[in-house]
Parts: sequence; structure tokens; C-alpha cells
Amino acid sequence: MERKSKTNSHSVISLSVGILSILLPFLGLVLGVIGIVIARKALKEIEKTGDSGRGLATSGLIFSSVGFIIQFFGVFGIIAFYSVSNVG
Repeated sequence: MERKSKTNSHSVISLSVGILSILLPFLGLVLGVIGIVIARKALKEIEKTGDSGRGLATSGLIFSSVGFIIQFFGVFGIIAFYSVSNVG
């Protein structure tokens, strides 16, 4: 009889938070960091327990990283725009 491995819940959460980090402006910075932390935790749990969901956790890590970078440059660009436009 085969034992079905369950999907790690942290991997699903990391993917969801990673997608939201790309879509939500300004809040994406915080969600990106949270998603990276949860994805790393999920990958460590998957290694230890043998659950499924490695692809979800990896995708969550990628989406969270990309979301964080996009949001960081967006906020940096807005700050730079207002600092240059208020000079002189």
C-alpha cells in the first residue's frame, strides 16, 4: 500500500504571498520578505519530512524575490522622482 505524501502548507502559503507581493503596491515590500522567509522554511521542512510541494516552495521563493525587487525599485523610483522634482 502506497503512502500518499501531503503537500506542505507553508509552500502553498509562500506561493500565495509571493504572487501578492508582485500585485500589491507598497505592501509588496513586506509581503516579499514574508514570502521569502516562509519559502525557506517550507524548503527546510520538505527536506526533513519528505512532504511534497518543493516546486510550490521554489516558485514562492522566486515570486517573492521578484516581487520584493519590483516593489523596492518602484518605491525607490517614487522617492527619487519627488526628491528631484522638489529641487529648485
